[in-house]
Amino acid sequence: MAKKEAVKGGAAGKNKKKWSKGKVKDKANNAVMFDQATLDKLMKEVPAYKLITPAVLIDRLRINGSLARAALKELEAQGTIRLVCSHHAQKIYTRATAAAEEEEAATVAA
Repeated sequence: MAKKEAVKGGAAGKNKKKWSKGKVKDKANNAVMFDQATLDKLMKEVPAYKLITPAVLIDRLRINGSLARAALKELEAQGTIRLVCSHHAQKIYTRATAAAEEEEAATVAA
């Protein structure tokens, strides 16, 4: 009996695993529709950003992804931002500058 207790009290008894529940991430409470303040901020500030992606809008404006993608399409249609790179999973935009518009016009004319 003493032998069994000595074996139990060795390495097996000391290294009992305790499983953690893992890290809990706070749920983001992002808007699903534009309110007037967010819409004003979108129209005023976003065209001044150098790098514009859906993730940037989600982070800065606290809106959800589908709303961010729709807003970017609308801003591109208005001509306030321009598409730099398009991929099926990510679109990258930048601010529309006069030099970029002249460059596009020269490319179309040639």
